[in-house]
Amino acid sequence: MNQLIPFQFANHIAHGAFVVIDEGVAAMMDHRAYPPSVRELIGQALAAMPLLATHTRFEGRINLQFQSEQAIKLLVAQVLQAEAAPLTVRAMAKVSSVVAKDESNLGYRDMLSHGILALMLEPSDSDQPSRQAMVPIDGASLAESLEGYFDQSEQLPTLIRLGATRDRVVGFMLQRLPLEHTKATQESWEHLAILANTLNADELLSAPPETLMRRLFANEDWGFHPPQAIHVACRCSREGISLLLLSLGREEVDKIVAEQGKVEVTCEFCGKAYVYSRSDAATLFVAEGSEQSVLKH
Repeated sequence: MNQLIPFQFANHIAHGAFVVIDEGVAAMMDHRAYPPSVRELIGQALAAMPLLATHTRFEGRINLQFQSEQAIKLLVAQVLQAEAAPLTVRAMAKVSSVVAKDESNLGYRDMLSHGILALMLEPSDSDQPSRQAMVPIDGASLAESLEGYFDQSEQLPTLIRLGATRDRVVGFMLQRLPLEHTKATQESWEHLAILANTLNADELLSAPPETLMRRLFANEDWGFHPPQAIHVACRCSREGISLLLLSLGREEVDKIVAEQGKVEVTCEFCGKAYVYSRSDAATLFVAEGSEQSVLKH
């Protein structure tokens, strides 16, 4: 089950969350032949997005994006947050032709060299302004870069751990709350941070959140909040692609069919291919003509 599981300490010195996603990961990424190191990075980005949404108080979309002419040409991860709905996440990357053929284990900095991670918050309410922050590619992992973002942009000391396998991604975040909102001390936070620093990706992948919390914070007073469901999905659909073909017009689509014997459209985000045979394309425009005829009458 895909879940974001928030927790908080009774003295209000810190809060955090776990992310467990074990459904839909392989289905999203198997449409593209990612090298192992790139696939792992995409999985980590997928796990990070619900953590970034944990304590934001708005409905809308959070984007994490990287673009360059280096090993990874484009990396995009998104989480969509709406009231009374599961968090919806997706992530993808485009890699250089050299990296695409490379099965070696590229390092984090090798993949994202000479670039900046951009974090964008886009509220659903058009009256609210969008926000953007730059996330320097510091440290040896995406988790360390995001820790740096929280430390510099939000002034909230934060510890993040991310793990990914072929079909499962996990995340953990522990974040100090403003000291003026708690009776606890900086020393209380430092004690929790030392305990949390012992957590590694292998443990995060192999043990459930409650076990990890009891193992890490056995002598602390903490509690879980109700979990929130996570849905892994690209927003592409055959209906959307059909509308795209209709917008091209019958003449253009007929030309493609004449040249290729079919129309094939690949989603730029997830890599899923939508194929329309000659008869599919013809039916598409016949249906549109019938609908317009009905509307005229």
